[in-house]
Amino acid sequence: MKLALVIPNYNHHYAIEQTLVALAPYGLQCYLVDDGSNEQTRYLLEQLASRFDWVRLIQHPYNRGKGAAVTTGLRAAYRDGYSHALQVDADGQHNLDDIEQMIAAATQSPQAVISGLPQYDDSIPKGRYYGRFITHFWVWVETLSLQIKDSMCGFRIYPLAATEALFLQDSLGERMDFDIEVLVKLYWRGVQVVHVPTKVIYPEGGISHFQGLKDNVRISWMHTRLFFGMLKHLPKLLARQRQPQHWSNLKERGSYWGIKLLANSYRIGGHWLCRAIMYPVICYFFLTGRPAREASLKFLQYAQARHPEHADLQGKIGWQHSLKHFLSFGNAAIVRIDAWCDRIKLSQVDFPDRQQLADQLASGQGAVLLVSHLGNLELCRAISINQRKVKVNVLVMTEHAENFNRVLKQLNPDSALNLIQVTELGPSTSMLLQQKVEQGELVVIAGDRTSSSSMGRVVYSPFMGHDAPFPQGPFILSGLLDCPVYMMFCLRQQDHYRVYVEPFTASLKGPRAGRAARLDAAVAQYSERLEHYVGLAPMQWFNFFDFWQKDHQTLRDTGTSTSQNRSESQHNRTEN
Repeated sequence: MKLALVIPNYNHHYAIEQTLVALAPYGLQCYLVDDGSNEQTRYLLEQLASRFDWVRLIQHPYNRGKGAAVTTGLRAAYRDGYSHALQVDADGQHNLDDIEQMIAAATQSPQAVISGLPQYDDSIPKGRYYGRFITHFWVWVETLSLQIKDSMCGFRIYPLAATEALFLQDSLGERMDFDIEVLVKLYWRGVQVVHVPTKVIYPEGGISHFQGLKDNVRISWMHTRLFFGMLKHLPKLLARQRQPQHWSNLKERGSYWGIKLLANSYRIGGHWLCRAIMYPVICYFFLTGRPAREASLKFLQYAQARHPEHADLQGKIGWQHSLKHFLSFGNAAIVRIDAWCDRIKLSQVDFPDRQQLADQLASGQGAVLLVSHLGNLELCRAISINQRKVKVNVLVMTEHAENFNRVLKQLNPDSALNLIQVTELGPSTSMLLQQKVEQGELVVIAGDRTSSSSMGRVVYSPFMGHDAPFPQGPFILSGLLDCPVYMMFCLRQQDHYRVYVEPFTASLKGPRAGRAARLDAAVAQYSERLEHYVGLAPMQWFNFFDFWQKDHQTLRDTGTSTSQNRSESQHNRTEN
């Protein structure tokens, strides 16, 4: 990857020098585009270009707009042989310390646009903050996807070949509409968008060139054009949605600020305001999320075949059942907030097996709790045994829960629940968790989701009458920790919550020779008990993807080769 910098500038003379000084250590060629600035700024930019030999100044004779300046810089970098260009604003809004993360993401996904995902502080003007949600909504409509979490951030790395092809075949807005339009049209062309969280501030005394009425009218007209343009790309966009993906590669539906809005609504109006805001959003996700909707229907049909007597599974399974499933997920989100804010009293939670864990922790050694995406994991806060705080460490696989967890942590920073986010269960994770267990803490691991980084390292076991892939990682890790393992499920039953805990094994550790057999037996035991509890509350199992899709099939359909042979041999071994 050959990377250059592109900085558009129009009368930003306060922060541009500090920006260039901060960028100097990266050793990148910089295309500084003066978009018709006044004489003071033009003189300063000429001085800076003379001072920094890695800065090439390009001047527009008159002000054309930010989009035109960025386009000029990108095309100049492409003509000079660069493969990628990092766009940085000149006004000091962007956190330049995040450039290394941006570059790492571009190296890993060289064909994608790497876009900053703004994490704002209180300096953002409220009008702009709330106005962004309108654009987010229209971009989701125009792409029939939620992959673009933020289309207005000007902190990006562009793949220049794809961008130049777009410039040659299409016209784009030249002002504040550019950032949005270029991202949507690149997405239409099949370019992936990868987001990197980055802190964005609005410096005191900073200059904004956003023209309230003119730019809002311009952006509204752009969204109108993009909406009708989307209709032309409709077949391709729909086909793109139907391509099979591993669940952990699916993008999180819902931005950090949207989830924070939900949390603030909870603070102000409690459950009724939360539901008033959340239910329309869930209905939108239900209507637009075809893969999740189809996965819900498939699961409910399997569940009905195994548990036809359940009240939630009566009649022919159809969209009404699936919608109820989605709404149940929304209600569980509110319960998560309740639990995190300590608004669920212990009197509301039936925990008849509490003494088992109390006795275990009294020994001074911790334990592993194997859980699932059934019911509400946050209610493991009910593990406060004899009113004594017990440290509970929850492994969060992948970044999917990151937005929700950040908001929950803000609601109750003193929580005794420690969320440990990992991408895979490796040696470093094992060492960290070993310390937790030795300190008498609980480690909570979900056993019903594989990760994209471990595709192929699965065990197939019957679940709801069909073979499903279960990850090896949680069971191998439990064996490495060499401590008692329990299973835990927490279900809502009418107005109460019931925590079920049952012993799984004294230890999964054993000689290497019999590890495969122990692994198969452990997964079979887990899947059998999971099916039992899912049968008690099928609407509370929240895996909105094709849980039964074979890893080797996913690898073949997506063109991924990682671990393919291992996956197929494991699949054949477990089926024979």
